[in-house]
Amino acid sequence: MPLRQVVEAILFSTDMPLSAGKLAQTVGLDSSKPVRDAVDELNRDYAAREAAYRIEERAGGYQLLTLPQYSEYIQRLMKKKEEGRLTPAALETLAIIAYKQPILRVDVEAIRGVACGEVIRSLMEHNLVKITGRAEEVGRPMLYGTTKHFLEVFGLGSLRDLPKAEQLKEPK
Repeated sequence: MPLRQVVEAILFSTDMPLSAGKLAQTVGLDSSKPVRDAVDELNRDYAAREAAYRIEERAGGYQLLTLPQYSEYIQRLMKKKEEGRLTPAALETLAIIAYKQPILRVDVEAIRGVACGEVIRSLMEHNLVKITGRAEEVGRPMLYGTTKHFLEVFGLGSLRDLPKAEQLKEPK
């Protein structure tokens, strides 16, 4: 079977990004270069025939995604849950963790000026934040950081893709 079709079938069947290495291993290749080439060919083919989807690099892997202009129709079908939305407090806490990780809860609270335990718990339930370790200090408090799911949700390849702090504007 042609590698292009095998890669396409695998990416179609999963909702998680898969690395070129994992795809190569799955199809029995020693090198990931043929997989990367197959992804490039598939994307050229999709663009040439104006397909409604493309393969994007997300969270260190490849994922088959529909183009953004079709999201409205997909959301209508899926009837996206409103309760899944994050509050402004959760978004602020998530931003602090994303930019300062690994970070202690007490440090997040010092930046925000309010208790954040429940907000961090909620972010963990949404699989956006995880415990990344423990600090080497009295009581060994937990350190928090973002998850791979965070990268996927926000369309980031890695944390380096976050906007630089100086590019962000204060809300009015």
